[in-house]
Amino acid sequence: MPYQVPEPKIFACTQSMELGQKIAKSYGTDLGKVLFSRYSDGEFQPSFEESIRGTRIFIIGSTHPGPENLMEMLLMIDAAKRASARHITAVMPYFGWARQDRKDKPRVPIAAKLVAKMLETAGATRIITMDLHADQIQGFFEKPVDHLFASTLFLPYLEKLKLKNLTIASPDMGGSKRAYAYSKALSSDVVICYKQRAKANKISHMELIGEVKDRNVVLVDDMVDTAGTLTKAADLMMERGALSVRAITTHGLLSGNAYERIQKSKLQELIITDSIPTHAKSDKIKVLSCADLFADVMHRVHHNTSIASKFIM
Repeated sequence: MPYQVPEPKIFACTQSMELGQKIAKSYGTDLGKVLFSRYSDGEFQPSFEESIRGTRIFIIGSTHPGPENLMEMLLMIDAAKRASARHITAVMPYFGWARQDRKDKPRVPIAAKLVAKMLETAGATRIITMDLHADQIQGFFEKPVDHLFASTLFLPYLEKLKLKNLTIASPDMGGSKRAYAYSKALSSDVVICYKQRAKANKISHMELIGEVKDRNVVLVDDMVDTAGTLTKAADLMMERGALSVRAITTHGLLSGNAYERIQKSKLQELIITDSIPTHAKSDKIKVLSCADLFADVMHRVHHNTSIASKFIM
């Protein structure tokens, strides 16, 4: 009797349990059972409560701060390896620590490289993620990386808005490639913000390269943290005569005073995905789910079919 490859099993880390349930439902299955035991000093231990021997498993978990989220993913992978899983795919909608992708000054770590090596050492055989902070992070891995783009979610949403005199904007020079890709897809103009930072999360000066007068502007970025850059850019563009300013950012970290800044800013709307758990505290924030995207790609990976159609950008 020919050997039949068993169907994959899907598990989720605690920080991504809600998204994991959505992905599993879209895939057409239920989340696998994992027991998380915790000691009184804070140490924790995941335990798979069903056999995974010889199967492909997907472990869903974004690794946004704090560090427990990354540690949980690593322990889940290690446990799966020791339980003889056939393939272990780390599904990381948000790949944390990615802003540290190079040495931008002496005596600092390259955390993104370190995280990549830790995931491989733990036992991950494949990585599926979305909108990395820097594309070159894929090269930090020796295992296959499927780097998805949230543009597959955002572009249909923008097209439904039917905005006239549309201009795509990047809030900084580093995001210009992303902005040009969106502008090409939407046949729109592009403007770039040039910013100088006094320190991390603190902007000292911002200038606008391009014309936004009488334009509907959409800012494009991979993440929104304190929302300082986005809100400052939106206010600047409205001062320069823009008709409206929206922002689309894949990962909604939304730390510190982000919600307050967004609410007080001249941003008409902020559209994010649910790659990171968020409890929208502003009526300006709209969340698009990435569950169907990841479920589709996971199905294609398991059945060895192409995922090229998911790479719009």
